[in-house]
Amino acid sequence: MTKNLTPLGPKAGKDTVRRHNLSLVLRAVREQGEATRAGVAGRVGLTRAAVSSLVEQLLESGFLAESGKTFSGQAGRPGTVLKPARTGPAGIGVEINVDYVSVCVVDLAGTGRVRLTEHLDNRGAPPGGVLARAARVAASALESAGEQGLRPVGVQLALPGLVSGGTVRQAPNLGWNRVAAEGLFAQALSAARPDHRPLPVSSDNEANLAALAELWFGGLGAIRSFLYVTGEVGVGGALVLDGELLRGAHGFAGEIGHVLVDPAGPECRCGSRGCLEQYAGQSALLRAAGIDEGAGNSGVAELERRARSGDGRAVAAIGEAGLMLGRVLSGAVNLFDPDAVVLGGIYRGLMPWLAPGADPELTGRVVSGLWPHGSGRLRASSVSGDAARGAAALIIQEVLADPVAHTEQAAG
Repeated sequence: MTKNLTPLGPKAGKDTVRRHNLSLVLRAVREQGEATRAGVAGRVGLTRAAVSSLVEQLLESGFLAESGKTFSGQAGRPGTVLKPARTGPAGIGVEINVDYVSVCVVDLAGTGRVRLTEHLDNRGAPPGGVLARAARVAASALESAGEQGLRPVGVQLALPGLVSGGTVRQAPNLGWNRVAAEGLFAQALSAARPDHRPLPVSSDNEANLAALAELWFGGLGAIRSFLYVTGEVGVGGALVLDGELLRGAHGFAGEIGHVLVDPAGPECRCGSRGCLEQYAGQSALLRAAGIDEGAGNSGVAELERRARSGDGRAVAAIGEAGLMLGRVLSGAVNLFDPDAVVLGGIYRGLMPWLAPGADPELTGRVVSGLWPHGSGRLRASSVSGDAARGAAALIIQEVLADPVAHTEQAAG
């Protein structure tokens, strides 16, 4: 019987092994924040001599910096402290949402170094115009990054809706269908920076990237499996299992905002009826609370202010959204068994009024019995995690995985 075997690829040569070990050392320093050569050697299982050689190359290429001495209290020379360089390679993330554009630049340590946000109503606007405006904001962020000695090596777009192969297949709340977002943005960014080398542009769903930001920068502790749900004008979702993003067969996993709540419910922009988004999205919340739906972020702030003051209509609107959210979340929890559900976007600030509606639904409908009332498994996202930062950090993950490639890119 003949089996179909997966090609294994060529064996590792000396160059390949060294390339891998450079990544190993760089990631070890980055995960610890600061380390000595001896500490890195103990962590990665290489000899001190091998680590010293790799560190010298990373120092020379601008990926690591050293400063000071550390004393272990034992005999021998003190070690030099290694840290990720604060200059050099960086990542830039650009989130394009329905009512704002946000740009973030992070360095090798994952620290946010530049943040620019413009509040724009992008609904119904031509995609090319929206992407061109986003590119201009990104160009300003790149200029600020350059002034700090940072060299962004790529741009990651965070986009609402179904994103695949550089194209937004469908973004109902923007009114986009089959928009070649990566290509249009790349052209606009090059036009905004005619004297600079074009940067590679990639893209992903904004909820996926916000979930990665929560994984890498949030306060999840040991939690590695969670459902992330972000509330904006739309409702997006992403599932992280054992520290890995679940993308699905075509990259479209996580569209929880279009899970059916009531087949006879309100018409949704996606063409269906009764989607969760029509009960728990930003527009639905503001409408139920008697606040102008077009008010955007100021409307959400007003909703939160009214809820905090005890306004009955606002509290009821958020509570009803929480109930519907809890019903849908309980099905997702039964299906995937995550350790936690993390609510981000506008839900973060509305948690005190969302949770009383959602928590009982999870308690009553999750069959495992592991979600009792007040369990803490339903939680607000960290303020440290958002889609733009997650997008920028994803570029940094590529640098950490293969620093040699980005050394060659800088030299080319």
